[in-house]
Amino acid sequence: MPSTKQHGTAGRANEAIGGVPTIHYLDFASRGRGQVIRLMFEDAGIAYTDIRYSFEEYPEYKKSIIAEKNPTATVPVVEINGKILTQSYAILRHFARLLGKYDGETEEEKYWADAMCDIGVDWRTRFVDAFFNENKEETYPKHQQTARKGFLEALQKHLTSHELSKQGPYVIGKTSTYADMVIYQVLHDENLTQDGMKELQEYPRLKQLAEEVEGRSNIKAFKDSDRYLG
Repeated sequence: MPSTKQHGTAGRANEAIGGVPTIHYLDFASRGRGQVIRLMFEDAGIAYTDIRYSFEEYPEYKKSIIAEKNPTATVPVVEINGKILTQSYAILRHFARLLGKYDGETEEEKYWADAMCDIGVDWRTRFVDAFFNENKEETYPKHQQTARKGFLEALQKHLTSHELSKQGPYVIGKTSTYADMVIYQVLHDENLTQDGMKELQEYPRLKQLAEEVEGRSNIKAFKDSDRYLG
């Protein structure tokens, strides 16, 4: 059976989004696209219900419960007040708009957050293809030396050259957006935020962004809690 846990106490942030959301996702520690949604919920102080499916049971639920909620039969799926939300990055932008934060204020800021998010999305696609490949012993080391290195270099260059990012520490400067969480999570899933972020030493601006995300008070409390699964 999937595990179901309630996190937090409903407050103003829940009022802003219209209730207490339920997230359906894999029991994949603190990894994956679903984890980015959890990071936003935690950072914003949103109470939520977390339903996790083990990898063993997920195929069964994918054909039933998940397929009923989402025609593409993919997760994460978020339910709130009878509404079903799908597509993880659309979910992030939706809640950002409802909360009135996390996606910038000006059109330039919104564009740059979206653009940097898309780089993170492209990176995650390449990462997943290599890491979950049946020939992982060959494909993942190659990915680490080619595609991953390319994304690290591209993000470092963007963060040090774009006028908004140069104001630091986040993608659009002094204000955190959903794009910061998207980039942080792919760094984490590639095991680049562990061991003191030593593998990010060559990318100091990217390291700064990751440290700022981890240092946000609610995210720090989340990472220090038993809710955070590594």
